[in-house]
Amino acid sequence: MAELDLVISGGTVVDGTRFPAFRADVGIRAGRIAEIGRIAKTRAKRALDADGLIVAPGFVDLHTHYDAQIQWDPWCTISGWHGVTSVALGNCGFGFAPVHAAERERAMLTMSRLEAIPMVSMREGMLWDWETFPEWMSTLDRIPKGVNCLTYAPLAPLMTYVMGLAAAKSRPATSVEMSGMIRLLDEAMDAGALGWSAQRTGAHSIQADYDGTPMVTDTMSESDLLMFARALGRRGEGFIQLTNATGELQRDLKLCEDVAVAAGRPVLFNVVLAVNDMAWVHKMFVDWLASCHARGIPMFGQANSIRAPFRFTFEDWNLFDSGPAWNRALTGSHDEKKRKLADPELVRQMAAEADGGMLQTPILGGPISGHVFEGAKNAPELDPYIGQSVGEIATQLGVHPVEAAVRLSLASDLTAGFLTKSATSDNAEYVGELLASPYVIPGVSDGGAHTKFLTSGSYTTDTLAWLVRDEKRLTLEEAHYKLSYLPARAAGFRDRGALAEGWPADVVVYDLASLKRLPDWWDSEIAHDFPGGEWRRIQRAAGYHWTLVNGEITFEQGKCTGATPGRLLRHGSA
Repeated sequence: MAELDLVISGGTVVDGTRFPAFRADVGIRAGRIAEIGRIAKTRAKRALDADGLIVAPGFVDLHTHYDAQIQWDPWCTISGWHGVTSVALGNCGFGFAPVHAAERERAMLTMSRLEAIPMVSMREGMLWDWETFPEWMSTLDRIPKGVNCLTYAPLAPLMTYVMGLAAAKSRPATSVEMSGMIRLLDEAMDAGALGWSAQRTGAHSIQADYDGTPMVTDTMSESDLLMFARALGRRGEGFIQLTNATGELQRDLKLCEDVAVAAGRPVLFNVVLAVNDMAWVHKMFVDWLASCHARGIPMFGQANSIRAPFRFTFEDWNLFDSGPAWNRALTGSHDEKKRKLADPELVRQMAAEADGGMLQTPILGGPISGHVFEGAKNAPELDPYIGQSVGEIATQLGVHPVEAAVRLSLASDLTAGFLTKSATSDNAEYVGELLASPYVIPGVSDGGAHTKFLTSGSYTTDTLAWLVRDEKRLTLEEAHYKLSYLPARAAGFRDRGALAEGWPADVVVYDLASLKRLPDWWDSEIAHDFPGGEWRRIQRAAGYHWTLVNGEITFEQGKCTGATPGRLLRHGSA
């Protein structure tokens, strides 16, 4: 009788620890790696021929917003298509627990604007059989999963639950309120949360709430932030995901350091990045992280390292909220947006904000003048402009590029589509230098969010195909360490992120030579596969032969098997 469930035969093992690649077989029994070495195929119920293929640990994605989607898509695609076997939910301080039953609709409205998750899909696809955070964990434990997951305790719903939305947005917590919030944080940690998360980006947040106001955590006081950090310090456990970018760079970074010191726990700072033509940006982040560790501060940076443009319309776009005029123009209903965009004075203010650098365009695909018009629905009169940049169209019309984009949008009932350059850098040298830092983790996939204009969940494939195979900026061993072992260890996953005997068999088997995104990196396709008939932009993958989660094959030759062996990893383990 076969003593192994599965053997992966003859592949090149890259075990995730930076140990040099070696040729070996991998035997799996009862969901775990039983042995690595020379294994006869006859010892297993099934053998996978991995000759010429890479056998590596499944990827660990620490920055996702699949909190809603995992309830209707157990495999958390896009990520699941690209070899991801474990995801972290509850990033940026945003999520759905704890939430009073009467506030569920408002919570979904927040996420529909903030993270651009379709409202109709949330209404139809979310279970809402919880209120508290421990109850939410029980739901995650119960539902079918094609990936492993763990979750932060996001601070925004926690603060709202205790203080109420208006108070949480307008003032620091009282001592009684803070005690109540720390108690709820302790409950979340006791239930298995990996730590807490927060986005603090000031009054002019890059992504605002449904009504255009800053998010609860955007304007929270430094003292409250440090109180939450000390709460983890008292427990001696947990991990913090923190976006702190209020526009005062040195003060923002210093506060992140203070949070890490107060907690005595690792902080994952979002985001570090490289920017084309601005070499100082990634060098500054690399030097800062090295300085932190030299001073004993456990700071890590998560890199927005994928080549990925935005494709958007003014119907859905929400990432220019740092400009007050843009925030006003692009919040509200469809008709309200059209009415506001027809106001010449508001458009003039939008143009002034774009010219004044308020829109953070270096990290959002470059200036508006460089965006390419891709067409519009039911507006054939605009077809002559297809393929031209907004700047070129503006010159022909004799107007500012912002006004040109607005005119195209109004003429097409807001269906005019625009294509940006890559969201951050497509300079392999710069991105390679960034990822060479021992304290930088690739990612910021935002999986499950911004579903109609971004496909960053494919970052794992881009890292391997672009930076390892094509540009040779990373070795294969270093890349798998960065994609699996480092994020797993930093965030407190136990027995994940590497191929080791006795560890759970989260495995990806692929052909490096044929690995690519489908369509290619600058493109995407539209899939109508969300609840309520909603659509999203997707990128599938070529080159992955098998993905295994806890020893079961979830994807074979790019096709989902329907298996749901994923687990909730309370305290980092199943």
